[in-house]
Amino acid sequence: MIHSTAIVHPNAKIARGVEIGPFCVVGENVSIGTGTVLQAHVVVNGWTEIGEDCQIFPFATIGAASQDRKYHGERAFTRVGNRTTLREYCSIQRATGEDEVTAVGDDCLLLAYTHIAHNCILGNNVTMSNLAQLAGHVIVEDFVTIGGQAGVHQFVRIGRYAMIGGASKITKDVPPFFLFEGNPAEPYGLNSVGLRRAGFSVDERNEIKKFYKILYNPKMNVSQAVEAMKAEAMSDPGREIIAFLEAPSQRGVLK
Repeated sequence: MIHSTAIVHPNAKIARGVEIGPFCVVGENVSIGTGTVLQAHVVVNGWTEIGEDCQIFPFATIGAASQDRKYHGERAFTRVGNRTTLREYCSIQRATGEDEVTAVGDDCLLLAYTHIAHNCILGNNVTMSNLAQLAGHVIVEDFVTIGGQAGVHQFVRIGRYAMIGGASKITKDVPPFFLFEGNPAEPYGLNSVGLRRAGFSVDERNEIKKFYKILYNPKMNVSQAVEAMKAEAMSDPGREIIAFLEAPSQRGVLK
């Protein structure tokens, strides 16, 4: 299932059932899992592993050298999980640093012109709309939605089920379960629709709402908010918010 115009290195590892369309280029150190489709004009190079049943649309590039001045050709990896869809002109770049990794999880949907820079780590079921961009070393946890044309600063963390509105500028960490939008970005409550669809209970959603009000109380800093939350925490999502706020951060929390 390899088109006659495609260029595939003989050392590449191509599983059964893979389709490689016209004018694709697949490099020497690439591995592609069963059922994945490269439609046309897709370039996969570097030390790159793509999982099973992925759909990769024309002109996507995966594993290209990092656009980082610190990258000097060292072996660094790019990984894409199973059942992930990469739309037109999506770019995922290899990491900077010996044996470092840029990774995208399972069941992600990255729409046209999205960009994943070096050393980014995306969890599972992440959705990025058209033209959303991640700078280097960004961590995006499971079930996050990032709106079109949003830009995320280096070293930012985005917690589970957070939602970023379109054209937003994200320069600090985004706690899980909340909704942010704007330039500069501001909090706008809970990702209520996403939480209901995901099956969070009424009690869990109520605690998340309570913690949102505590965190964004203008009379409290983050440390004070965390202590107040610890006295109230009853659910796993509540404890997850506390853990996120207490975890090491290079950018600080968006407050």
